[in-house]
Amino acid sequence: QVQLVESGGGSVQAGGSRRLSCAASGVTPATYFMGWFRQAPGKEREGVAAISTGHISTRYTNYADSVKDRFTISRDDSKNTVYLEMNSLKPEDTAMYYCAATRRYSGHWYSPSRYDYWGQGTQVTVSS
Repeated sequence: QVQLVESGGGSVQAGGSRRLSCAASGVTPATYFMGWFRQAPGKEREGVAAISTGHISTRYTNYADSVKDRFTISRDDSKNTVYLEMNSLKPEDTAMYYCAATRRYSGHWYSPSRYDYWGQGTQVTVSS
């Protein structure tokens, strides 16, 4: 089992940057495929980015079209932490951001049902 705790949320002006962190603890967090999701009020939870396990040279990442070239997901397995670097933030990026983990490689990376463990979330608010 894995426990996830997000941090780094807050308020930022449009065009600004923010880095979210997800600290993992429990059974070998480095063996989990990790994802970042977000959910705005009245909307469904959507996949933002995901990163596979393994050596840095063989890992792969996935991004939603809406954040591609603005957001970067990374992981530091020595610290059991996954990051989401967010640049050029827009008001539509305002949402609660969640970290998620899974050992399953079946299913779409952006599908919440693929993930078994979730953090409590951290709020990001972007003002225009």
